[in-house]
Amino acid sequence: MALATTTLVGCDGRQQAETPWIVDRFDDVKVIRYEVPGFDSLSLREKELVYYLAEAAKSGRDILFDQNFRLNLPIRRTLETVYEHYRGDRTDAQWLALEKYLKKVWFANGIHHHYSNDKFVPEFSEEYLRAAIAAIPAERFGELAEMRDEVCAAIFDPQLYPSRLNQKAGDDLLLTSAGNYYRGVTQAEAERFYADMAAADAGNPEPVSYGLNSQLVKDPETGLLHERTWKVGGMYSPAIERIVYWLDKAAAVAEEPQRTTIATLADYYRTGDLKLFDRYNILWVKDTVSNVDFVNGFIEDYGDPLGRKASWEGNVNFMDREACHRTEVISENAQWFEDHSPVDPAYKKKQVRGVSAKVITVAMLGGDCYPATPIGINLPNADWIRKEHGSKSVTIDNITYAYKRAAQGDGSLEEFVLRAEDRDRMVRFGKLGDDLHTDLHECLGHGSGQLAPGVKGGELRSYGSTLEEARADLFALYYLGDPKLVELGLVPSFDVAKAQYASYVMNGLMTQLSRIEPGKNIEEAHMRNRKMIAEWCYEQGRDERVIERIVENGKTYFVVNDFEKLRELFGRMLCEMQRIKSEGDYDAGAAMVERYAVQVEPELHREVLERYAALDIAPYGGFVNPEYELVEQDGRVVDVKIVYPNDYAGQMLHYSKDYSFLPNRN
Repeated sequence: MALATTTLVGCDGRQQAETPWIVDRFDDVKVIRYEVPGFDSLSLREKELVYYLAEAAKSGRDILFDQNFRLNLPIRRTLETVYEHYRGDRTDAQWLALEKYLKKVWFANGIHHHYSNDKFVPEFSEEYLRAAIAAIPAERFGELAEMRDEVCAAIFDPQLYPSRLNQKAGDDLLLTSAGNYYRGVTQAEAERFYADMAAADAGNPEPVSYGLNSQLVKDPETGLLHERTWKVGGMYSPAIERIVYWLDKAAAVAEEPQRTTIATLADYYRTGDLKLFDRYNILWVKDTVSNVDFVNGFIEDYGDPLGRKASWEGNVNFMDREACHRTEVISENAQWFEDHSPVDPAYKKKQVRGVSAKVITVAMLGGDCYPATPIGINLPNADWIRKEHGSKSVTIDNITYAYKRAAQGDGSLEEFVLRAEDRDRMVRFGKLGDDLHTDLHECLGHGSGQLAPGVKGGELRSYGSTLEEARADLFALYYLGDPKLVELGLVPSFDVAKAQYASYVMNGLMTQLSRIEPGKNIEEAHMRNRKMIAEWCYEQGRDERVIERIVENGKTYFVVNDFEKLRELFGRMLCEMQRIKSEGDYDAGAAMVERYAVQVEPELHREVLERYAALDIAPYGGFVNPEYELVEQDGRVVDVKIVYPNDYAGQMLHYSKDYSFLPNRN
């Protein structure tokens, strides 16, 4: 499609040349180019550090593909071989459908949608794919030729591997999920396996995150369970060896304390020892002075139905010092926010330790952060490290900016926001409200509160991710409307909260449904969280019409009538979310999620899809990365150049050629 161009102001305030921000558009996805303002101002050592960490962030790409589904790599490689070598009619409808399917596979890191987790439905036939393969010399496929039937069955048989992550209550969540964290293991077996590990660790004030970096496998002959650890010499070794190679290069140019931090991460990759991972996290969270920073490892457990095993991700960044003011203010007042939280005093931290937050410019995205990426990060995840050593939070400013500029003028506000005063506030304060919501969510929300004695943190199981995201969101929503933010100079007035509240309710109850296929329920944790909060508040405030559902000219709108009362409801719900987490109350958490977060109203869903279709808006966005090049002279690095590619398919093929280290079967 033709791309509109415009003159925009960049992240650093300088006027940019006329450039197309959206570099590709297919299905429900737009691919955006982000820029890295401030890179040229880094020192040579920092630029070189960014380069090496960026190479490490790209080297684990294959790991995520295989984690998402065991046949993703042969499927991707088969389709890429066809894409590069087929010499037939590339204007044919079936070819265009195959090309779109491959772009979706690249974007989702596999054949299941990155948000809904449902398997993609191909719009080309199996006969067409087999004929295209047959038209290409067999040597182009190598051992992939032996996997052709498996590949075709996985793509075309709707009964096979329908969901990467099934969370339906009552199902065996492992046997019905296509994710590759478990092999031949039932849910009951896995829960018992790790319960026994946890029991052996009972009383340890520094509990190990058992299962975080391994695949759990049942021996088909003996029936015994064992772990395949992701480490050098273990599962995924070829890719991890490359990650370690680049981490070693990074450590060589890093300064202390970061040099030791990077070296510890490399040692963890070499050994697979989760106690070393904890040591790395403690070193990482205590380092608040390094300008260039990174995330690299098996981090988030959203893709595991049991919330235990972590997907691989990478992120390289450096501080946006001017924008860091607001996060510094929030961090400095962390104890005040904790003390004034509406939760039970028994579940508040008496002393908030080590909270650091900053606004960053991302320089490279990898693994589960690419092409789609979070806009904020709060780590580490281990509750005991948070309690004893603190947490580090970031808001990614150049990514939020890229999202905003790509969405300018798409008509969504006019279509879904009924009242002019709400639209006006969203235009004036929407970016500030979004940024502060992310700051509060990541910086304080995730790190707030404490567990009751004897609670380990994994009791909420498959509902844990949704409930934790809800807890952090509610913390942010509640404090966005607090007069303290005006006092601290972070917002001019309560109008910022009003803009965010109206937008959040609209999204949670209605507009996010544009991301769900007809007839499907909500599966993704963040979407469940938003719907649960908005639905609960709508129900609790129904008698007072705090949130009102209005139909005008045949269109549905959700309008907030009483913003102060809505803030009180956020506080009440936050109190309950903290209680559920602190006490490990699985039954209450499950009931909350199942009642408010999962079910979709069919008629409203149909309406939202129709209205979005009329606007021609792609509901999902992701990114192409910049490229970095070392400039060497007489055997030493004298500079690092940055370029901004506009070719999504080209970058994906480049990564598949130069950063593909794993075999087809792992």
